[in-house]
Amino acid sequence: MILYLLMLVVLVALALFLIGIIAHGLFYLLIIGIVVFVADMVYLALRRFGSGRRSRR
Repeated sequence: MILYLLMLVVLVALALFLIGIIAHGLFYLLIIGIVVFVADMVYLALRRFGSGRRSRR
C-alpha cells in the first residue's frame, strides 16, 4: 500500500514538473514538483536503509 502511495506522489511530482516546464509562467509548479520528488526519494531512502538500525532481541 505504501509503495502505491509513493508511486502516486512521484507521478504527481512529474506532472507538476512537466506543467512547470511547458507553461513558462508557472515556474513555481516546476519548483514544487522538484521539491515533492526529492522529498519522496529521501523518504524512500530513509525507509529502506533506516530499517536495518533497529535492535533485534
